[in-house]
Amino acid sequence: MMKLKYFEQADFHKLIGWIDNPELLLQWGGPNFQFPLDESQLHRYLEGANVKGAATYVYSVLNKESTEVVGHISLGKVDYAHQSARVGKVLVGDKEIRGQGIGQTMMEEILKIAFNELHLHRVSLGVFDFNHSAISCYEKAGFKKEGLLRDARKYKDEYWSLWEMSILRPEWESKNEVPLFK
Repeated sequence: MMKLKYFEQADFHKLIGWIDNPELLLQWGGPNFQFPLDESQLHRYLEGANVKGAATYVYSVLNKESTEVVGHISLGKVDYAHQSARVGKVLVGDKEIRGQGIGQTMMEEILKIAFNELHLHRVSLGVFDFNHSAISCYEKAGFKKEGLLRDARKYKDEYWSLWEMSILRPEWESKNEVPLFK
């Protein structure tokens, strides 16, 4: 089982170690970070985050049994007036444990925070169209594709397209509904 805890400076080196090439940095962090990822960029990333009423909440993902940090996820662009936010910076860090459902658990936990704690109505995300495993993970969590942003990012000599996806509170509630009687 996994749990989320606020990302802090003690977690910086682990994340920096996972982001070992510019392509992965663009996939993980979008255009907001420059390779190589370093502590100063992560300090800026955390400015104003993880406090009541913040626009950004940044988490490390812990294995509950070993308490080892195994991933990273954030909930940003929190708009309390319009009850929306955006999932981002999703990463299962250790390549050896990818494909074991950790991403799915991370999404379930971040959506609990979004809908149960922050009382949001809509959560969105962007994912590159070639990242089929992530798209599948997000669809299993209940996200729906809204549209394709064609050639949205440039990496070296190629352009990458980006799927916009979202889940609404009623969709999440119906997916996670526990029947009263069996």
